[in-house]
Amino acid sequence: MTLISFVVPAFRVQGYLRECLDSILGQPMTDVEVIAVDDCSPDASGEIIDEYAARDRRVRSVRLPENVGLGPARNVGLDRAVGEYVWFLDGDDWLAPECLPAVAERLRATSPDVLLVDHVRTHWNDTVTRSAMAEVFPESPGAATFGLRERPEAMRLLHTAWNRLVRRQFLVELGLRFAPGWYEDVSFSYPVLMAARRIGVLDQVCVNYRQRRAGAITRTRGDRHFEVFPQWHRVFHLMDEWGPATDALRPAVFERMIWHYLTVLGNGQRIAPELRPAFFAQITADYARWLPAGGYPVPDGVEGVKHRLVATGRWRTFSALRAASRARDTARRQARTARRRVGPVARRGARLTRDGLLREYYRAELRRPVDPTLAVYAAYWFRGYSCNPAAIYEVARRLAPGVRGVWIVRRDRVDEVPAGVEYVVAGTPAYYRALARARWLINNVNYPDFVRKRPEQVHVQTHHGTPVKVMGLDQQRYPIGAGRMDFAGLLRRVDRWDYSVSSNSFSTQMWDRAYPATYTTLEVGYPRNDRLVTAGADEVRRLRAEFGFAPDEQVVLYAPTHREHLPGYRPPFDPDRLVEALGEAGRLLMRSHYFHDRDRRPGRPVDRERVRDVSGHQRVEDLYLVADVLITDYSSAMFDYAVLDRPIVLYTPDWEAYRLARGVYFDVTAEPPGAVVTTFADLLDLFRTDAVRSDAAAKARAHFRGRFCTLDDGRAAERVVRRVFLGEPAEWRCSADRDVPRPVA
Repeated sequence: MTLISFVVPAFRVQGYLRECLDSILGQPMTDVEVIAVDDCSPDASGEIIDEYAARDRRVRSVRLPENVGLGPARNVGLDRAVGEYVWFLDGDDWLAPECLPAVAERLRATSPDVLLVDHVRTHWNDTVTRSAMAEVFPESPGAATFGLRERPEAMRLLHTAWNRLVRRQFLVELGLRFAPGWYEDVSFSYPVLMAARRIGVLDQVCVNYRQRRAGAITRTRGDRHFEVFPQWHRVFHLMDEWGPATDALRPAVFERMIWHYLTVLGNGQRIAPELRPAFFAQITADYARWLPAGGYPVPDGVEGVKHRLVATGRWRTFSALRAASRARDTARRQARTARRRVGPVARRGARLTRDGLLREYYRAELRRPVDPTLAVYAAYWFRGYSCNPAAIYEVARRLAPGVRGVWIVRRDRVDEVPAGVEYVVAGTPAYYRALARARWLINNVNYPDFVRKRPEQVHVQTHHGTPVKVMGLDQQRYPIGAGRMDFAGLLRRVDRWDYSVSSNSFSTQMWDRAYPATYTTLEVGYPRNDRLVTAGADEVRRLRAEFGFAPDEQVVLYAPTHREHLPGYRPPFDPDRLVEALGEAGRLLMRSHYFHDRDRRPGRPVDRERVRDVSGHQRVEDLYLVADVLITDYSSAMFDYAVLDRPIVLYTPDWEAYRLARGVYFDVTAEPPGAVVTTFADLLDLFRTDAVRSDAAAKARAHFRGRFCTLDDGRAAERVVRRVFLGEPAEWRCSADRDVPRPVA
């Protein structure tokens, strides 16, 4: 018999859903099932659920034809559950490793109607804060079960559905369902506790409650927060139906209601200022309506003052006291900040450098009007004209001729800018002026921290690869690879984004998780890959001729990635032995990661007849087009080159070390784009035997292309230009609430 049925509703949680499901399925227990409900999510949540259901029989996929909301979606899962207990886990939260054996042991030993488990709040910076479990139960109840009348303090635990397991037959007999609307946990969690005869507490952290920066209702302003009132009304109506048996609990339930209302009202991210008086008035009305005949335990201190102001409907006094408290807190923060800045400010004032003068110039330019025709482009920290921004620039010149494109380049890269492309040199007055006044800012990395995005400006983040290695906030879990990365600064930069260009659904999911903010995702394919799709045989022949390659020569491109955790590391690789394995017609191109551009010197490696260093070649797309085979490891080059449907070899001598130290999003050795080898000797044998082109390698490549390359149809840059510069959504298939457009097939 299945012990636990997990019900996991999914709506706009594509960036977190895999972690949630993995945390369940990776537990050392098998007698569980997962009923994952796609609540008609506009992102890839449904596809992720289907993927897991296809490979694990414990997962059941439910796809709803229309969005019903969190409560009704949970009901759908509950109706399909067969486990003895039901656990409602939200799709953006996850279980603590190896917590289920302790949960199962407690369930089997005590047979509770409800088992409350502990949780932690997990923040974006990977810090955690404990729940109120230790405060509510200073001494652990142990394995003993109890009724709510015996321990009414249990109601002071967070009133969510995911921190409790409920016996399924108990729920069926009670007939309790989740109500529609926001704050649906209220009208479920409190009645469950009131009706339960046997409540257990497991004071072990089992759930990581993700504190999302964007997308959570607790961070969404609007009048839907008024839905908290009917949810609490349902609680009191149920108590009326259940009669005198609940009378003793009314004071404690009432206190929780007023506490909850004041919590919602006090959160500036939920109730807009113009809605506060009406929200307060409704609290006062509910206070009068549901006040127990014998009163209730009014809190001490400031909280008690709030309760008394609510009872008398004194909104102006309440508001004034709140404003005074906020002003006092602000003054304290400013004083602390001023004390920290005195030293640096004094030192900066003692020497006004050239950079300081230019920053002052930049701030002055910010006060001038935005140029409605100017678009500024950059790539790889101003390393030149390349990648997705270059592809967008070229299409914008054709489709949006009224937009003037200007590139930012480093001084040592000026000679590589194509003729006819306007540019400014990084660090000059023209550079600061362009950043301050451009209407559009397009980049495949982030602009420097000093850049302030004005309200009239549009920031387009194109990225520069499909991620194998973990990125953004996820790097916090791999400190060796993250180095001294400033994650708070990263989020400030991410908050400047208006659009995030994504090459495939997988990338969209990972960007949502690694870079949580309110940007709009353009899932359109990679603009830089348009050329790989549209280049014909004539262009390939021309490029090969420019490189000096004969039509019958086999050209192999070797492009390994950078190891942040191992500076200077290079995989074992002997170019002479490889070209020998290729035969007389073999040629080898070697390209290092762009992070190594400043230490390039002539002769690293030495150019010779059959081996050539192409690290300095500006357009990597040229190299892809002339190459017959790509050798790489964990580089995003594999995703781009796969567009050409040519053989790819993964040479991964340090896979286990890389995976553990740097962190990866998926196992490329298990889902490769072709053949995989881990030693240089095996790499040589692969080419000697021509296993590079085996049926197994071709099959792996086809699967890989089906997952990652379906959007690369040669029009990705056009779709970006039409959306960003021209405001034309005609090529997009979108629902009213969808912010992840996909191209029409």
